[in-house]
Amino acid sequence: MTAVRSEITPAAMPQQATALRFPPGFTWGAATAAYQIEGAAAEDGRTPSIWDTFSHTPGKVRNGDNGDIAADHYHRFRDDVALMADLGLNAYRFSVSWPRVQPTGRGPAVERGLDFYRALADELLEKGITPVATLYHWDLPQDLEDAGGWPNRDTAERFADYAAIVAEALGDRIKIWTTFNEPWCSAFLGYGSGVHAPGRTEPDAALKAAHHLNLAHGRAIGVLRSSLPATAQTSITLNLHQVRALTDSPGDLDAARRIDAVGNRVFTGPLLKGAYPADLMEDTAHLVNWDSLVRPGDLAEISRPIDLLGINYYTPTLVSAPDGSVAAGEASRNDAHGKSDHSPWPGSEQVVFHLPPGETTAMGWAIDDSGLYDLLRDVSRENPNLPLMVTENGAAFDDYVDPEGNVNDPERIAYVHAHLSAVHRAIADGSDIRGYFLWSLMDNFEWAYGYGRRFGAVYVDYATQRRIPKASARWYADVIRRHGLPPVDGLA
Repeated sequence: MTAVRSEITPAAMPQQATALRFPPGFTWGAATAAYQIEGAAAEDGRTPSIWDTFSHTPGKVRNGDNGDIAADHYHRFRDDVALMADLGLNAYRFSVSWPRVQPTGRGPAVERGLDFYRALADELLEKGITPVATLYHWDLPQDLEDAGGWPNRDTAERFADYAAIVAEALGDRIKIWTTFNEPWCSAFLGYGSGVHAPGRTEPDAALKAAHHLNLAHGRAIGVLRSSLPATAQTSITLNLHQVRALTDSPGDLDAARRIDAVGNRVFTGPLLKGAYPADLMEDTAHLVNWDSLVRPGDLAEISRPIDLLGINYYTPTLVSAPDGSVAAGEASRNDAHGKSDHSPWPGSEQVVFHLPPGETTAMGWAIDDSGLYDLLRDVSRENPNLPLMVTENGAAFDDYVDPEGNVNDPERIAYVHAHLSAVHRAIADGSDIRGYFLWSLMDNFEWAYGYGRRFGAVYVDYATQRRIPKASARWYADVIRRHGLPPVDGLA
């Protein structure tokens, strides 16, 4: 969140000699997304989403991979829920596929699509696992993209209608609802850098998309409030960037301010404070007319109160002012958001991104648990009455099945241990954090990286769809059983 001077230290095993207990009621979960695991891309009335189109476009996804089959969760969800029960999960965070429920993004629902989510929720509840539903994890119906997509204001209206359909169908089963997962990625990777679907590279469209995603969230919150029982909780999940300046020079601090504006405050400003930041609007005034984009009443809708804020964190963001050492068009190459000749940072394309020193994951992301602690602390201080959930945290490594049939992933165990220690420290220092969701339950289609990156606690052999719990799955099950972290010498 707020730009600070970097204090960079290499990732290291946490110095923890005793077990760390978490507060009573703390939720232990795992997360997935529909397009990444479900498969069944053309079954039971489902039509293409923007990710179906994008992944079937040559050159967009590594190795030409797509989500047509993915982890085949649509057909294997009962077995997968049994795996969750074996792990002892308290909760499972999944997303609903918009084109499975409402194929064109308009009109009545396809009951077969809703039946899948009814059956999934029932199976979870039967196993004592709380279902946590995300309405949108990037799979916009292609028909709505053809009509303009998220840069088109009407898409926000269509999303509110879709939210009403899902709430009516599942409101008796699901008590925690999330409108959007990482709208920053939808807006700025989808319409700015083009590394995500729909693959457009239009900085003005990215900013318009951000506003309409905010508006869609607010309208959906209104729909959920009117449709769900009073006990239901509403939320949104943001991938807030823990922005750090390379030095405390004025230029580097301004670079951090710029990225904090277009990376974080473009959402937290209207969502939590009821206004877009003045500096963001000034930085981007040459791209969009904010006075015409934001209509009367929009900000009141966008800032409807929510019960929880979800936070996704993987790695910090290190930036500096241009120094002449980076060629034009190359400044965003180390921002951890994929390679493109187009920047996902409209109005701040000149900012230079740096890879922090130290260990990295298979994604090339720096491992730094202090970033999660700092982020939780900053958000808590700025919003002291808003409970938080860590809704995604995890790491990809080059996992493989050994000759004995096991998947040993000590690097992932160390990563999660360190980041859970950071969560524990944030709670001890006063942050109201209600739970932690590991990303991901299982290996899956990792967007533009295809099947070449494995984040799961459960290994998926895509040729056979066999599931193999990794060592990290067994370790996480022990964490859940303990309701806390074992000492470092308990890592295995």
